Amino acid sequence: MRPRSQGNRLAGTLTLLDRKRLELARALATQPRVLLLDEVAGGLTEHECVALVDLIRDIRRSGVSIIWIEHVVHALTALVDRLLVLYGGGFIGGGPPHDVIALSRCARIYMGIPADA
Repeated sequence: MRPRSQGNRLAGTLTLLDRKRLELARALATQPRVLLLDEVAGGLTEHECVALVDLIRDIRRSGVSIIWIEHVVHALTALVDRLLVLYGGGFIGGGPPHDVIALSRCARIYMGIPADA
């Protein structure tokens, strides 16, 4: 099945994922070296989130550095090399995503897991 052209549709009639793609396209039109993404995966279904991560991966492969603020942790861990965690205006930890998520303080604050569990 051939994808429909979205070029002549009003932005307000697009799906949430397509509106996010449109915003990424607008940002990329400026040919940035660094792209700041703020909660871009919010509101997406799991399937849409996977498609978005694939798109962001392609953007990254094109040479654009990405700083991504996100609460959808599985989207971050699927793509990022380094994760920094902040809480209450302070730095909690940084490094490889799975190492940072395993920190007891992160587990306690973000996942409600007791530090001694």
